Amino acid sequence: MPLLKYEQIAESLRARISDGEFGPGDLLPSGRDLSEQWGVSRATVVKAMDVLRNDGVVIARQGTGFAVAEAPVARPAGQRRAGSSRVAGGAPYRRLGVPDRTVPPQEVADALGLEPGQEALRRARLLLLDDGSPHSLVTAWFPPAIADACPKLAGDKPITEGTTHYVRRQTGRSPAEGTDVTTVRQITDDEAHHLRVAPATAAAVVLHVASDRDRRALVCEVGVTPGLLYERIETYSMG
Repeated sequence: MPLLKYEQIAESLRARISDGEFGPGDLLPSGRDLSEQWGVSRATVVKAMDVLRNDGVVIARQGTGFAVAEAPVARPAGQRRAGSSRVAGGAPYRRLGVPDRTVPPQEVADALGLEPGQEALRRARLLLLDDGSPHSLVTAWFPPAIADACPKLAGDKPITEGTTHYVRRQTGRSPAEGTDVTTVRQITDDEAHHLRVAPATAAAVVLHVASDRDRRALVCEVGVTPGLLYERIETYSMG
């Protein structure tokens, strides 16, 4: 299905940001300029900016317009329902180490449909609380086909537009189905170090798999949150 005009504008700006034309804190073209460039109303431009703002890509600056977000947010593993914005449930984070290719745990290999011993690209991030202390350790694993087509995934810099949009632009594939499996186990020594908790602390572990319409896995995320910090609230109809 062809993108609507406001979606085309949003995707164009994502690409320009991703390519480095606009960096963190830089002002984007004015609403007037974009309206003239695309031959659309100001309302259409505002709708495009709302899409980017909901994804945490841009922020509004009173009196000056929109600027590229200086502190991108990330979400915990799981709960990526259709229509949910990137800023909903998002939190500041810091990247851990440099992405690398290694053989993932068996549960991840199974989720990604990998052959025995096959490597995947690993990216780890630490989600933070308001006071800067750790909240959740999230490790994202990408299958070789995605990693090969998306070279920025192997970089150590945040992908401002978000990995989902970047993967879609590079491959034409986007999530159509998500599966979340939540279990409880003791935290490992390495996880305890990053999360600043005692070894063997109980933790909630969310294994999230996003697949395309052909049910091919795009990414598998493993989110580890100490039990005292884990909370899941859902409101639903019972009528």
